[in-house]
Amino acid sequence: MSSLRIGLAGTGRIGTSHAETLKALPDVESVVVADVDTERARETARKLGVDFAPDIDTLLAADLAGLVITTATDSHPELILAAVERGLPVFCEKPIAADISGTLAVIERLTGSSVPVQIGFQRRFDAGYRAARAAVANGELGWLHSLRATTLDPTPPPAEYIPRSGGLFRDCGVHDFDIIRWVTGREITEVYAVGANRGEQFFVDAGDVDTAAVVLRMDDGALATVSLTRYNGAGYDVRLELLGSVGNAIVGLDDRAPLHSVEPDFPASPLPAYPGFMDRFRRAYTEELSAFVAVVDGTLANPCPPTEALEAFYVAEACELSRREQRPVTMREVREGH
Repeated sequence: MSSLRIGLAGTGRIGTSHAETLKALPDVESVVVADVDTERARETARKLGVDFAPDIDTLLAADLAGLVITTATDSHPELILAAVERGLPVFCEKPIAADISGTLAVIERLTGSSVPVQIGFQRRFDAGYRAARAAVANGELGWLHSLRATTLDPTPPPAEYIPRSGGLFRDCGVHDFDIIRWVTGREITEVYAVGANRGEQFFVDAGDVDTAAVVLRMDDGALATVSLTRYNGAGYDVRLELLGSVGNAIVGLDDRAPLHSVEPDFPASPLPAYPGFMDRFRRAYTEELSAFVAVVDGTLANPCPPTEALEAFYVAEACELSRREQRPVTMREVREGH
């Protein structure tokens, strides 16, 4: 059994959760955390019983086997490249960079490198999405005609987060775009997106929307819809419905899904709805980080390389262009624009 020392940059909410998860993995001997907020990192290390580095440079020099990046988006490119230059395998929460140009620049710098960089799309490690992918692959559903995906947050993030989030499509919808590609094994060829603002003014001020609807055309002719919002008061609702010529599969339809039937003879679930993504995907995050440790150890191929993240980002970019210009946008147009 391997005994790996894993570094983690960024001790916000998801970084702290990842550090706790890493510490509990059997092949991880120790975890070292750092943050631009030194005191936050120090307190996180004390609370979790892991090692502390006073800055990122010290972290990178701490005899690590791999690095997990959960810092702000604008720091991702520099940290990814700094780690790869040191031969350290990287796990980085999406996105790779704040825009397509920055993403392409990082991918170009990584060309020819044998050091793996895994991008965080945790839905690929969720048991329901994996079962749906298997059902598609083995022909259980027949040919798909329709897909319906939702990412519905119960409450919006803080106002200061929105201007640097990349917008609703890049921040939230990108997970749906990635998982639709991954589950179906097909490519998205065209999008049409619309958005609305009925909530806080800070979305408008940032040029963003708080709610959106997207129609996707797949390369085999299937149609997909994606619904997104920051204001789903019933709870955190993430689902994917795959409808085929023979059968269907639904991911996220469990006793904690915030769906309330008004049919008089349909009993309501006694369980509370998921309050957010950390609860809904807790097991998936653990599986994802376990996979990264196996990548570091050389026993697993990279399950989500940067080129996969780029494809989902292209779709998000197309959606934003479609929303702003109120027209369908092909993926070819977005690719040729970069």
